[in-house]
Amino acid sequence: MTMDRRSFLIGAAALSGLCATPIPAAPAVLRGKGDFRSLALVNRRTGEWIKSVYWLEGEYIPEALDAMNHILRDWRQDQATPMDPTVLDILAATHGLLDTSEPFEIISGYRTPDTNQMLRNRSKGVASNSYHMKGMAVDVTLKSRSVRQISGAGQSLKAGGVGKYSRSQFVHLDSGPVRDWGR
Repeated sequence: MTMDRRSFLIGAAALSGLCATPIPAAPAVLRGKGDFRSLALVNRRTGEWIKSVYWLEGEYIPEALDAMNHILRDWRQDQATPMDPTVLDILAATHGLLDTSEPFEIISGYRTPDTNQMLRNRSKGVASNSYHMKGMAVDVTLKSRSVRQISGAGQSLKAGGVGKYSRSQFVHLDSGPVRDWGR
């Protein structure tokens, strides 16, 4: 039985989804052989992680997107939503500019309206109509990079919103209008 590269990658993406022991990243197989996008994420709240190709030669891979949606779910309510693929592209491009193999740590991905309201009650920095509730925002950090470095990489893309939260040590990236805030 022969398997073309796309079928192999779809299988690898599905298998690499949320494994306790990671499967080697499909990008190693593809380096220099086609256009692909990949992400490595770890959810600091659940301990789950993923390293997967999610886009290959002009097409998003549905199984990989499903796995990304799962790891980026509202862990408090255990609810996922389809994340805007553009925010995944912004994450991947930002990560690529940072020259590190360390996965992004997820602080917050999708939020249900109830979770967003609970967070608003605790902090005035949470928007009432947050892009998190639309599946268009992710808050991330890296141990090896500063908030300034991560936000600088995100801002250089001119592709969405970038919020710096230096006191809390994370960066907000979203696929909304280009804008930035924080210090």
